[in-house]
Amino acid sequence: MTVAEEFNTVTATAENPDDAAMRKIVWSSVIGTAVEWYDFLIYGAATALVFNKVFFAAGDPALATIAAFGTYAVGFLARPLGAAIFGHYGDRVGRKAMLAITIMVMGLGTFAIGLLPTYAQIGIAAPILLIALRFLQGIGLGGEWGGAVLMVVENCPTHKRGFLGSMVQVGNPVGNLAAIGMFALVSQLPEEDFMSYGWRIPFLISILLVGVGLWIRMSMEETPAFRALKAKNEVAKMPIVDIFKYHRRPFFTAVGLKISEIAYASIAGVFIMSYATSKLGLSRGLVLNGAFIASFVALFSIPFFGWLSDKVGRKAMFYASCLFCAAFAFPMFWLLDTRDPTIVILTIVVAISFGQMVMFGIGAPWYSELFTAKLRYSGASLGFQVGAAISGGLSPLIAASLMTWAGATWPVSVFLIFCACITAIATSFAPEMANKELT
Repeated sequence: MTVAEEFNTVTATAENPDDAAMRKIVWSSVIGTAVEWYDFLIYGAATALVFNKVFFAAGDPALATIAAFGTYAVGFLARPLGAAIFGHYGDRVGRKAMLAITIMVMGLGTFAIGLLPTYAQIGIAAPILLIALRFLQGIGLGGEWGGAVLMVVENCPTHKRGFLGSMVQVGNPVGNLAAIGMFALVSQLPEEDFMSYGWRIPFLISILLVGVGLWIRMSMEETPAFRALKAKNEVAKMPIVDIFKYHRRPFFTAVGLKISEIAYASIAGVFIMSYATSKLGLSRGLVLNGAFIASFVALFSIPFFGWLSDKVGRKAMFYASCLFCAAFAFPMFWLLDTRDPTIVILTIVVAISFGQMVMFGIGAPWYSELFTAKLRYSGASLGFQVGAAISGGLSPLIAASLMTWAGATWPVSVFLIFCACITAIATSFAPEMANKELT
């Protein structure tokens, strides 16, 4: 069966009730996750384009950029805490309830950012409040991801778990497209208007999207795997404790699997925006166009990579992506330095597509497959989010610091190669789970 035929399972009208139910589960997860990612990712664009001037305006511009990327990192560092809290209750109470709560936490934090006074208005209180709200965003996303993935993975057929599990990750490029599209739109305003009020619009609009996402998630049903645990009275009392007591290897494997992918996502998707505009003198619109096209391509590449992982295995796909990440680390900056608009856009698209989206799409089912049902929400969420915090949250900050230290991009490339090696090692320890039953 081709990927187009399998995609038909999700998109076409089905007379089979099971197909119809599966289709509803997948699209409900995609839409809800898209709303969460929109809220989280508009912060990344604002960090690169606005926050270093609005909330960290005092002092050296390079240090202001580093400080802005530091607040970006806070959201990633908060994600493991969100994973621990909501993972615990997701394994104790159920997947559905946590999904409803997390989308409200994320939405309120995002909306409030759009209302924040600037550094010029209230001084040091402005970045402090920004950091607090970014932390709230991280809590929401950290708890949301695992539940959204499990709603699909614990319902779908074994031989389609890679494909349908990866479909949840399509919410990321959908949310990113919406975030970039909104910033591209408000960027058309005169510079003074954009810096004054235009950047706030994408944050304020998020409250409407949260309402839609919440309505969708309230209509979803609990997964059969969790219902079975409840019926047998086998729900874990302390999931996090059990993971570190009995399941350390799958947990640290999941962390390692995340390192390279999220490093490429943060460098190619966030740090490059700052590098291209401030160091190379390229326009905001050009860089946003590259990120926009990369997200559009990901709408199709993510399910394709997921489908392919059902055919050739998860490990082979991860090894291939690690090899690309290491090989492209230096050429990526060489190509950007040409300042040629076409080359810059293609470089961003290629970096995100093969450096991030291969592992991002396949990781959703694979992290879940590493853990037993009673610990799956906590284990998959915490492994994913700890890896994201270690690599993703710190990568733009590390890259900006390395650039300031060396005055060149070569240390950033070395950093990306190092991350690829860590993920390759984790891949060697991970069991192949394609077409195998969940525990």
